[in-house]
Amino acid sequence: MANKQIGYGGQAVIEGVMMGGKYTTVTAVRRQDRTIDFFECQKKNVPFLNKLKKIPVLRGIVAILESSSLGTKHLNFSSEAFEQKNEVPRSEEKKKSFGFVLGIAVLGILSFLFAKFVFTLVPAFLASFFSPIVTHHTGQILLEGFFKITLLLGYIYFVSLTPMMKRVFQYHGAEHKVINAFENNLPLSVENVKSASRLHYRCGSSFILFSAFISVALYFFVPTDPLWLRLLSRIALIPLDLGIAYEILRLTNRVRGIHFLKWLGYPGLWLQLLTTKEPDTDQIEVAIQAFEEMLKREAMIEGANSMVKNHVV
Repeated sequence: MANKQIGYGGQAVIEGVMMGGKYTTVTAVRRQDRTIDFFECQKKNVPFLNKLKKIPVLRGIVAILESSSLGTKHLNFSSEAFEQKNEVPRSEEKKKSFGFVLGIAVLGILSFLFAKFVFTLVPAFLASFFSPIVTHHTGQILLEGFFKITLLLGYIYFVSLTPMMKRVFQYHGAEHKVINAFENNLPLSVENVKSASRLHYRCGSSFILFSAFISVALYFFVPTDPLWLRLLSRIALIPLDLGIAYEILRLTNRVRGIHFLKWLGYPGLWLQLLTTKEPDTDQIEVAIQAFEEMLKREAMIEGANSMVKNHVV
């Protein structure tokens, strides 16, 4: 079995789960005909990016953009796979061109950045409306932070009420349960996975909340007036905000086994009470198959890499 020291992760997609390891990412989707289909997208080995991934803060920016790119590819596959009836054999499904796949990847990054801009700039605008009443710099920052957290939590809450997103959040819970069961050395049976926690310290939901808190702390070091400078500084701080949030996420995961430090990750876990739901048996089965398929393909890639290395030596 693959090395359990690897920080496996994933995300929920439409009627399925994506699981990622060191070399590849695999999505399992349950089609309308009840069959389960798989999609693999191997991670690119880019020497320049590999160097950046070793630099604190910068590695977080690279990881988030890479995750957004890969995640959008898997979301696109899951949407098409679920909607497609089984009249076309899966082995004969058309393959996407490089340009199409690249376009999907770029779209994912742009979508992420657009959402980040919205949740960054709207609170700044709202707080500025109260500048005649709340004139002090500290008061403006705290007010902006209040609007940012409220907007974030409100958006997640109301989205979670829609039937489609409720199912996505159930698959999100299934993803966490499988990874928790695996990390606790439990066989990946439906019963074992069902009993595992649906919350996890490495979750992207925690990252989103950490980035919101950290951004507010960073705003204390830049002006709130005039408005154009305020907005410009918020945009300029986004990369630093993302990089620091990523480091905090890594830190909370490392110390989660230390009794007096594990509370550092609690805010992110509390947010996951909104972004994850208890999955049903079918959803757990999909998550297990996604994880096991990912492990199998990771082992194949690892074996191929070893053969090439030994041949070169």
